[in-house]
Amino acid sequence: MPDIRSTPDLIDAAWLTDVLRRAGVIRSARVTDLSWAVVGAGMLGDSVRFSLTYDRDEGAPASLVGKFPAADVSARSACIELGLYLNEVRFYQDIAPTIAVNRPDCYFAEIDVATGDFTLLLEDLSPARGGDQLKGCSLEDARQAMIQAAAMHGPRWCDPALKDIEWMRARPRILKLMTAGFPGYQAEFHRRYDGILEPEYMAVADRYAEVVGDFFGLDYQPWTLMHFDYRLDNMLFDARGGKTPLAILDWQSLAYGAGALDVSYFLGAGLSIELRRKHERELLELYLEELRRHGVRDYDFDALWRDYRITALQGVSTSIHASSVAKRTERGDQMFLTMARGACAQAIDLDTFSALAAVL
Repeated sequence: MPDIRSTPDLIDAAWLTDVLRRAGVIRSARVTDLSWAVVGAGMLGDSVRFSLTYDRDEGAPASLVGKFPAADVSARSACIELGLYLNEVRFYQDIAPTIAVNRPDCYFAEIDVATGDFTLLLEDLSPARGGDQLKGCSLEDARQAMIQAAAMHGPRWCDPALKDIEWMRARPRILKLMTAGFPGYQAEFHRRYDGILEPEYMAVADRYAEVVGDFFGLDYQPWTLMHFDYRLDNMLFDARGGKTPLAILDWQSLAYGAGALDVSYFLGAGLSIELRRKHERELLELYLEELRRHGVRDYDFDALWRDYRITALQGVSTSIHASSVAKRTERGDQMFLTMARGACAQAIDLDTFSALAAVL
């Protein structure tokens, strides 16, 4: 097996040739030259696009996407502690073939669990239209997101095997760390955004901090596989030159729990407040219809609505936690504030705290 290369500058033509031959992408051809450039705006890992030259034409891809540990030490440490790098590598190794969601093909996925060093080499889905958390999305884009959410959730709906996967069983430890650390996250959230985030939304964030243990401790029934960071920055629309309406990226936060969590998180963070309010029910009905196409029969709209209301708090939680551990940037501040506004407005509209109290 080729060794792990934890930064893009360690990738050379000989190593890539070996990887691509093992993946069945090339036969006798070899990579003769490569260059790379940073892509995306990820704050928890580094992504680059490799441009490749071969010594002969075998129809191999001219470019690949590589993912590596974050160069930022604090972000890298947080990702290792929370198992985020392990999750994404294991997703491509073990989970991806078992679900119907559109995602990049994977050519290499390996991790050193002891150090957190990893390498992912993925299909380059460009040309494509990247989702943008700051701009939001159209109703048609939101419909595609509901279709892919169901394609992710439906095939593993209430699958008991999910709870037997060793690396997914780290969830209780991770949730304990998150809960214990939340006062510090909340303090940093205030330090960054007091006087910027509207008072009614900061009040929602403060109220969430009082129930964070209850929210994280919920045992959702039914359960399924969750992306857990299902938002626009992790999506490519019109991928593969328009052949794929939507493909989902960045599987670092993979877990099992309520499928509605991905749905509520996306709608709160990805749509304008007005668009969500107007089309919320329609989009939930589409998601439920798509779930049925994947064999889910024992889940009706009332159950979905209950779970949707409760899990709206995920957007509030992520806005607080992620903003407090990520390296501060202008775009990062804009993104986290946009997410916080959308999620807090969603929680207010849905009376989410009452929904949570009703199931405790």
